[in-house]
Amino acid sequence: MTDKKSQPIQALLKAIYTEEIAQTTFIRLQARLDQFQQNTRRYFKNEDQLFDEKDVILITYGDTLNFTGQNPLNTLLSFYEAYLKDTINIIHILPFFPFSSDDGFSVSDYHAVNPQLGDWEDIHRYQQHGVRLMFDAVINHISAGSAWFQKFLQGDPRYQSYFLSIPAGSDLSLVTRPRTLPLLTPFETAAGLQYIWTTFSADQIDLNFKNPDTLLDIIDVLLDYVNHGADLIRLDAIAYLWKEIGTSCIHLPQTHAVVQLIRAVLELAAPGVLIITETNVPHGENLSYFGNGSNEAHLVYQFSLPPLTAHALLSGTASYLTQWAAGLKTLTDETTFFNFSASHDGVGIRPALDLLPAEEVELLLKTTLQHGGRISSKTNSDGSTGPYELNINYFDLLNDPAGEEDLAVQVERFLVSQAIVMCMAGIPGVYMHSLLGSRNDSEGVEKSGQARSINREKLDVDQVQAELQNPDSLRARVFRGYQHLLQCRCKQPAFHPNADQQVLDLHEAIFAVLRTAQSGSQRILALHNVSATSVSFMLNTDELPGLENKPMTDLLEGRDISIPVCAPVTMQPYQILWLEAG
Repeated sequence: MTDKKSQPIQALLKAIYTEEIAQTTFIRLQARLDQFQQNTRRYFKNEDQLFDEKDVILITYGDTLNFTGQNPLNTLLSFYEAYLKDTINIIHILPFFPFSSDDGFSVSDYHAVNPQLGDWEDIHRYQQHGVRLMFDAVINHISAGSAWFQKFLQGDPRYQSYFLSIPAGSDLSLVTRPRTLPLLTPFETAAGLQYIWTTFSADQIDLNFKNPDTLLDIIDVLLDYVNHGADLIRLDAIAYLWKEIGTSCIHLPQTHAVVQLIRAVLELAAPGVLIITETNVPHGENLSYFGNGSNEAHLVYQFSLPPLTAHALLSGTASYLTQWAAGLKTLTDETTFFNFSASHDGVGIRPALDLLPAEEVELLLKTTLQHGGRISSKTNSDGSTGPYELNINYFDLLNDPAGEEDLAVQVERFLVSQAIVMCMAGIPGVYMHSLLGSRNDSEGVEKSGQARSINREKLDVDQVQAELQNPDSLRARVFRGYQHLLQCRCKQPAFHPNADQQVLDLHEAIFAVLRTAQSGSQRILALHNVSATSVSFMLNTDELPGLENKPMTDLLEGRDISIPVCAPVTMQPYQILWLEAG
């Protein structure tokens, strides 16, 4: 590691620790990086472009699809090869490590694959098939059953500073809480009863990054992930990483410094590996993880998009979505958004609280309950509780499972929501259960007692394939429409993650985006009717750069459309128009 390349790392360590600790930690880190570079299985190079319009990320558990007698990781790869390889090139396999709770997010061994899913060879096979992988780095906390914590409980001196033991009576009233569970959990240890910091649950023990040994061991974990094929590393719940009593313990400067350090280490050891931060917080706070545009995350989750898109479809007005989207800007060519509507978690409400009036938030809450969902809560600073996320399948959030509405209309409404995600600046994320047209797994909630189980159903792959072969089934209709959107999107330079985006306010029921390729070679006007009625609006192409007097092609239908310079345009309920200017 040359002095010039190591300078940012040294500076960041000094920002986190004292001068003396920073120096000794740097020497130890340098030895780790030298060893990694000597022994790594992979070849890395800096790409001219970190991402492009072909990038689509599938979000799935390793065992969402199952086939008797086969490792679930191999079942997933076989399904990908049969159905998805032409439209999706990145797979985010949710935590596939041994775990004790929270469907994988309480990791007991960072360096192993859950044997119920497969092994490292199964993970390596994805890379052999040309699939890029996103790994989860669940580094804010670790399982109470992990060797690290068990050794802490037993009094092993090495691990006494890996966790946060808080004196009884400490004032923690300022700490931001994403849950209603107690912040501290009592544990009997070799030194007696201790109260340990547990942000998310009693089984998820927060790590102490004030201890440089913790930081170095976590960097070992990240380098191990890279060596095993990680092309993107998702920093789970990263906002809560650093704790200082007397503060909110969220988004602290030291947390940002640790993210910057991880970025600097990976750019040195594994250039081209991308960092994505998962921070379910209001939009402005979320954007802070871009740093200065070149020193923190390459991607941030677009957490405001799922609730705002759902609101648009439920209310029939895109006004709030349009207003928010009009202000979106990425900082540099090295940064972009991760756009999604659904994931393994619920639909976060907190990012929408400062974007929607209280009565519009209430619409989302009431609809969730009416459609068979649940609402998870968090504890506020005054001790009261408030909504944190909607636990419901996204298709069922938009469509009442108990209603009698025509299935074709339900599918159209859902596909509009997904088209909005795909047309916006950023990389789209596709949740497996959205792609397959799944519905609420209420039975799973009853069985697990966990509200989030409603959108985490385990499926028999034979049954899924049988439904996909029936053109009239819900799965087939959703999957067919979804694939058509993806196939179209991936061919358009104007849908490059960083292509110029101009959000237009044409009508309250229309979400409209004008995308322009970075080279200027293509312009696409993407129009989406979020309402259940036909809508007519004026479109003055003279006011839109690059569209003046240009013929239009409907990319989804493959037909030419003639739009006069200033004329009314009529869109049918839930219609999608992606118009390329000729």
